[in-house]
Amino acid sequence: MRTVFLEEDFNYTLGKLSRKEREKLENSSVVITGCGGFLGYYFVNFFHYHADTLNLKKIICLDNFMLGYPEWMSKIAEDKRFEIKKFDVAKDKICDIEGAENADFVIHMASIASPMFYRKYPIETLDANIWGLRGLLDFYSDKNLRGFLFFSSSEIYGDPSPDAIPTNEEYQGFVSATGPRACYDESKRFGETMCMLFSQKYNMPIGVARPFNNYGPGMKLNDKRVPADFAKNVVENRDIVILSNGSPTRTFCYIADAAAGYLKILLHGKYDYFNIGIEKPEITIFELAQIYQRAGSELFDYKGKIIYDTSEDKDYLTNNPQRRCPSIDKAKKILGYSPEIYVEDGVYKFLKFIKESSKEQVIW
Repeated sequence: MRTVFLEEDFNYTLGKLSRKEREKLENSSVVITGCGGFLGYYFVNFFHYHADTLNLKKIICLDNFMLGYPEWMSKIAEDKRFEIKKFDVAKDKICDIEGAENADFVIHMASIASPMFYRKYPIETLDANIWGLRGLLDFYSDKNLRGFLFFSSSEIYGDPSPDAIPTNEEYQGFVSATGPRACYDESKRFGETMCMLFSQKYNMPIGVARPFNNYGPGMKLNDKRVPADFAKNVVENRDIVILSNGSPTRTFCYIADAAAGYLKILLHGKYDYFNIGIEKPEITIFELAQIYQRAGSELFDYKGKIIYDTSEDKDYLTNNPQRRCPSIDKAKKILGYSPEIYVEDGVYKFLKFIKESSKEQVIW
């Protein structure tokens, strides 16, 4: 896997970290669960690209690879500083992974995040977010960790009331405990409770991230989330298909910005929880489709139209929030988080990455 298309993004992310934050990463060992997913792709390749810059000692990459083993990992595995293991975080024991006890930082993101897939594997999703997290917290509760990052979700807010947009971290949410998304939403909420309790009892430096609609390189075209669906339509020169009335609104945060926020939480060194996303522009799904249409026209000579259809999945829109827009004031004030890549530029970068990767026959 070549990183030439991502050098700018990796340098951008690193540049968002202060000197003090970079120094915390230097000469460190990191355990990453869920290394084979979208966010895993960016984190693992970011650490690989900057391994010398940060003088990293060891990166232990864990995943059950239930959705497939990514081809790009073969290149990563050639670096002796990177150890890739098949590991089911919900069932296997972290104590059996050699070197895990020496980790300075843990990034726990092993969970299915795409609604189409977590509804297909609801118990596996719940187990990773609850039992997987509990196993890690138990193991590291008496270790000398410098940072533990748990990936929660903006889905814990459910479908916020209009007066809660932009949504801040103290909004308590409006979530169904029995709906088709409950396996993900409620397990993330319970995971946050565990993080709070372990931080209180064991003084663990746990940071909780609540991502808001990330997209970009590493997101597979069969991911089944809207940014991937639209990219797939463009690449295949098919009409862009909207499986709703196109009116739900979102803000979309490009992965290079989001990753900087996640690293800042990891390196914060004490318990807290933060929204990570971008505050503007809040756009409709139809407007997002238009952005893909324009970028696709320039990069792929795309000629497709925007059309509406109904998903074959009867639960596709059940409990789907009408609006999703974060307040990131807390992350700005405490962490110095400052996303700058707006969706027009981010979609262009994403599609350009796909185009250039396909030229090199890169499979990510």
